[in-house]
Amino acid sequence: MKPFIDFFPILLFFGAYKLYDIYTATAVLMAATVLQTAYVYQTQKRLEIMQKVTLVLVIGFGALTLGLHDDRFIKWKPTVLYGAMTLGLAFAFWVSRKNVVRLLLGQQMELPDRVWHRLNLVWMLYCAFMAILNAYVAAFYSTEDWVNFKLWGYAFPLVFIIGQGLYIAPHVKLKTPEDEAAGPGPAP
Repeated sequence: MKPFIDFFPILLFFGAYKLYDIYTATAVLMAATVLQTAYVYQTQKRLEIMQKVTLVLVIGFGALTLGLHDDRFIKWKPTVLYGAMTLGLAFAFWVSRKNVVRLLLGQQMELPDRVWHRLNLVWMLYCAFMAILNAYVAAFYSTEDWVNFKLWGYAFPLVFIIGQGLYIAPHVKLKTPEDEAAGPGPAP
């Protein structure tokens, strides 16, 4: 069910674009993102920071797109999102000395410090790559090409997630409820 919820807005955006135009698709994306966020909040009683940021960017850039009747705003939203993620990960890691990836996933698994370090760097590079790639497609290709890229470009995150899973698999130790109840054990 979660993958459907995650892809719900983009699928509706793509369908609305193919049936109507970029402005109808933008309005549909805005509504679908609000519904998605409400559903997640209703079922989980909380929202992750990325869900909040995505909602703000979709509504903000969508409103600019519709209000100014300029599709460049919605096309640049992913670049801004990925760019902000890159800067946030880098700032947290190099200035605040915090590994955001570890903060997000550390509750679910244990990994050696060097693996957490590499994952954080890989996430920074991935987000920078996606920001640059979207910027390139948004700047140099038609809206039709950009919309198709948005739909079929979901191969990039899938490949990234699979690659990440293959990298961490030999190192991972999943935390179980028994581990949590037992408290901290001896240091390895």
